[in-house]
Amino acid sequence: MRRGIPGFAAVALLAACAAIQPPDVEHANTYVLEATPAASMPGPKRDLVLEVSPPRARPGFDTPQMAYTQRANALEYFAKNRWADTPARMLAPLFAQALDQSGGFRAVVQAPSLAAANLRLETELVRLQQDFGARPSRVQITLRAQLIDADARRVLASAEFDESEVAPSDDPYGGVIAANRALGRLLERLATFCAETPATR
Repeated sequence: MRRGIPGFAAVALLAACAAIQPPDVEHANTYVLEATPAASMPGPKRDLVLEVSPPRARPGFDTPQMAYTQRANALEYFAKNRWADTPARMLAPLFAQALDQSGGFRAVVQAPSLAAANLRLETELVRLQQDFGARPSRVQITLRAQLIDADARRVLASAEFDESEVAPSDDPYGGVIAANRALGRLLERLATFCAETPATR
């Protein structure tokens, strides 16, 4: 009887240690938005400085969670897949890079900046989602943009850009690939919009 007590105590101690082990953390996949304009955009350079304001995002898309939909007006999020940051924050440097590479401006800066800007670009991410309402799924990205005269504080032009791309696979990674392909075309359209809008009205 006495010989059995130490053995029982050891088993109980092992069980207690197992009970306080940290829970297993499920692996989560993290993705980034990274794209360049789909085509080069040669054009005359204007002696203007363009400031890119931090993009805003509509409710539901101001989160690192990856959004998808299976039916109209119902937004859901993947449980084990997410963006590295909110899409709006990842878009800001991509916008600035695309506009700088367009060659349409003397300089392109990101706000906040000490540089005196002639024009300011304000954008809003309307949606970025993978639509499983049909197969194959599609990624949809919509952006609203305003080009503003920084001195006169007057809107020079407004536009909405909508791009969609078929996902190469019906899963989150397929959605990431499709999102970056669609984003490349959107960057090209955004740069053309800024470069072709007259600086004064």
